[in-house]
Amino acid sequence: MSGHSKWATTKHKKAVVDARRGKLFAKLIKNVEVAARTGGADPAGNPTLYDAVQKAKRSSVPNDNIDRAIRRGAGLEAGGAAYEPVTYEGYAPGGVAVLVECLTDNRHRAAADVRTALTRNGGSMADPGSVSYLFNRKGVVIVGKAAGPAEDDLLAAVLDAGAEEVTDLGESFEVVSDAADLVAVRTALQQAGIDYESAEAAFLPSVEVPLDEEQARRVFRLIEAIEDSDDVQDVYANYSVPDDIMEKLG
Repeated sequence: MSGHSKWATTKHKKAVVDARRGKLFAKLIKNVEVAARTGGADPAGNPTLYDAVQKAKRSSVPNDNIDRAIRRGAGLEAGGAAYEPVTYEGYAPGGVAVLVECLTDNRHRAAADVRTALTRNGGSMADPGSVSYLFNRKGVVIVGKAAGPAEDDLLAAVLDAGAEEVTDLGESFEVVSDAADLVAVRTALQQAGIDYESAEAAFLPSVEVPLDEEQARRVFRLIEAIEDSDDVQDVYANYSVPDDIMEKLG
C-alpha cells in the first residue's frame, strides 16, 4: 500500500470527526460550486460536477446545500464567489515533496496560509515545477470491500475501461487509471453494478520517500496544518510509511 493511499485512508477516518465536519463540508461545497461554474449545472453532462456531488453526498453534506452550490456556480442564484484553482509546491521534513491544490478567491491569502503552515512545521515553499515533476495526474477510484465485489469481478469490470492498476488496500480496492479515463472507469463500475466510495483525479507520486516514525509524525502534522486552511482542497505528498507505524500513528 503506497503512501498516498495510506494518507487518503487517514484523511477519510478524520473526516468523520465532528470537530472537522464543518470545514470539510465547506470545502466539498466549494468544489461543487466551481465544478458547476466550469462545466454547467447538469451532472449528467458534467463529469467533474457529478463526481464532486457524489463525494459531497458520501460525506453526508445535505442535499439542499449541494443544490444551492450548483445554482450559485451556474449563476442561477446570487452569492457565488470567483474561486480559482491554484497549486503550490513545497517540501516537508525528510525531503518529502508536497503539492497543495487550492480553490480560492484570494491568491495572496492562500499562499500566505500555505507558506505559514510549511515554515512553522519544518517545511518550506518550493519554486513552481521543482516538485510537481515527481507526481503524475491519475484517476483514482476507491471501491469498498464490505458487500463489494471479488477482486476478479472488479478487474473484469475496469480493465477494458482503461484501468492501469488495482491495489488491495485492506478494507478497499484502489483502481488507478489515466486521469482522462476516470469517467470511463467509473461508468464501467456503475454498469457492472459495483458501488464505489470515491472517484477523483489525484496526483500520485512517481518516487516515494521512506519515513520512520518520528519523520512520519512531523510530516502528518505539517499536512494537517496545511489542510486547516479554508482555501486548501487537497494535499499530496510522496512519502512511504510502513503499516506498523501507520497503525501506531493512526
